[in-house]
Amino acid sequence: MIDRRSFLTHATALGTSMLVGPGVRAQTREQMGLQLFTVRAPLAADFAGTLRRIAALGYVEVETYGFDPASVGYYQLPAGECAARLREHGLTAVSGHYDFNKFAAASDDDLNRYVDACIVGAKALGQSYITWPYLDPPSRPIEAFKAVVGRLNAIGERISKAGLQFAYHNHGYEFVAQGGVVPYDVLLTNTDPSLVKLQVDLYWLAHDSQQPARYWFDRAPGRYVMWHVKDMHKVSRDYTELGNGSIDYTQLWPLRAQSGMKHYFVEQGGNFTKDPMQSITDCAAYVKTFLR
Repeated sequence: MIDRRSFLTHATALGTSMLVGPGVRAQTREQMGLQLFTVRAPLAADFAGTLRRIAALGYVEVETYGFDPASVGYYQLPAGECAARLREHGLTAVSGHYDFNKFAAASDDDLNRYVDACIVGAKALGQSYITWPYLDPPSRPIEAFKAVVGRLNAIGERISKAGLQFAYHNHGYEFVAQGGVVPYDVLLTNTDPSLVKLQVDLYWLAHDSQQPARYWFDRAPGRYVMWHVKDMHKVSRDYTELGNGSIDYTQLWPLRAQSGMKHYFVEQGGNFTKDPMQSITDCAAYVKTFLR
């Protein structure tokens, strides 16, 4: 496990050149990505300026969160304008988190209308993946969870016919057994791998799964097309910057091919040591230093 002192020593020795430039980007097989939820406050205050700073740190791909189906917009901008802003800074929106949870118990017609709006938005933004990111507590008990899982194939099929892919993002509750049944097992067993891809949040897996990441990758090799990369505080088990916590990504990184990972997104939802921008700066340095 790389400790904080070793990380800082190595990162300092590499110098600030590690933070920017196409030469650094070429050293990783996958492009460094960022889930924009991490910098939601800076984006709200200065959208263009925050995108510029994200790109300067070496992030190339981003994942959006939030979507207005009525206006087909993101961040209070029409999808086409948002896409143009991203392109100005050399950023590509590979995936987006969409609020499917609101439609977990909706009629098929209402759900399909929302799916169709997501497809229009994702295409305008240039995304390849439409991702279901979260379940409210009423959808988490095992029978309710099974009902949600029962709808995922149909959503995936509709999205696939439009030329995009559908993915499910885990939290921790999917790994907590209920009456001897692990909800994530239900998800893996009852969804079509060609229609429902997986976005693995490695923080939440480490936080709540009784099995390590390798076990789950063995269960569904090639299906975990996206990773969320964030660290877990050694004491509070809350979020923390990469390199500060207990998750050893140097051990997980060689599992990329087995898992099927094509894209990864640095994310930290809160508990920043200083602020979001310093967090993504520190995380970028960690990725470039240790995960090349």
